[in-house]
Amino acid sequence: MSRCVAVEPAKFAAAYWGRAPLLSRAAELPNPVGFTDLLSPADADELLSRRGLRAPFLRVARNGEVLPTGRYTGGGGAGAEITDQVLDERVLALYADGATLVLQGLHRTWPPLIDLTRELSLTLGQPLQVNAYLTPPDNQGFATHYDTHDVFVLQVDGHKHWRIHEPVLPDPLERQPWGGRADEVSAIADGPPALDVVLGPGDALYLPRGWLHSAQARDEASLHLTVGVRALTRYSVVEALLELAAEDRRLRAGLPFGMDVADVDQLEPELTETVEALRDWLLQADPAAVADRLRNRVWPAARPAPIRPLAQAATIARLDVDTRLAPRAGLRWQLRPEPATDGAPARVSLLLFDRTLSFPAQCARAVRAFLSGGVTRVGDLPGLDDDADRIVLARRLLREAVAVEV
Repeated sequence: MSRCVAVEPAKFAAAYWGRAPLLSRAAELPNPVGFTDLLSPADADELLSRRGLRAPFLRVARNGEVLPTGRYTGGGGAGAEITDQVLDERVLALYADGATLVLQGLHRTWPPLIDLTRELSLTLGQPLQVNAYLTPPDNQGFATHYDTHDVFVLQVDGHKHWRIHEPVLPDPLERQPWGGRADEVSAIADGPPALDVVLGPGDALYLPRGWLHSAQARDEASLHLTVGVRALTRYSVVEALLELAAEDRRLRAGLPFGMDVADVDQLEPELTETVEALRDWLLQADPAAVADRLRNRVWPAARPAPIRPLAQAATIARLDVDTRLAPRAGLRWQLRPEPATDGAPARVSLLLFDRTLSFPAQCARAVRAFLSGGVTRVGDLPGLDDDADRIVLARRLLREAVAVEV
């Protein structure tokens, strides 16, 4: 957070988060090299020319319109039978002609940004995404618009002129993009901005979702990062409740035979009955079931730290009681008991972002102690009978990418 905003987290949460823009100048932030350690212009060139980038990870915009991917992609050559690889010579032509290049999904492809988003995501409790915008001098990639997610803008190189206007739709959901309110957006954009500022290297800007903005490079090329926060909202809770409401038979009931749903008089009694049934169901809604629905939506959206498969396999092969392990960074987990059924012994479930693992109940203490950071040496795992059991458990945790060697 300290790299993105120049105020204390508590003040940011109370005064700015979801409420108002915040400009943080480079001199106010603890960034001696600005943001070039995250992605420099040379790094961007590396991605565009030598990394075999494919179309989903590059978008090109000019005069407010996104260009077809066929304008800058083609075959990958011998040994790469694909048709959507980014072609650097075509990218050069478009960029030299004034197009803005958008490197997308950098939270999945560029190591410094993978690390930044993992740590920031844990702080915010929200899934994140990162794009980079490379704009030629005196050009603008997109017209005034709003995003349906909060963003932290990190100016890496060059200068960019930002004009910020208040929302036409406060707190828009993802299903409420600005295109459906284009006339309102244009009308507001013609008026005086709430914030008119030029960002230079090392400057940062926070924008809540819904705030209108446009950005134009000055007389030099500009590179900035946008860290997008895919906000969870109360409507996310509503969606989870509606999914669970399908379990209620009254709410699954069909409408009367031959009913004209466009006839208000026919619809009114059914609407009343439905609202009553929904109210009755909501009063009995199980918070644990809602939490499970939200977990299944949120956890897969933010991956834990990458692992090295070959090194991990080597650790498994030579594992002994003196091997030191740590939980995989950024891994979110829950440990739940499984009651014994039909004579089967009790077990414990470990819920992860992409799957659920089952262990014998006697492993619960060791798994919890390990994931809570209370133990690193394999031979110190508590609650197990002997070192052989400890090694078996440690090997399983490594194979399932729950643990890594330190």
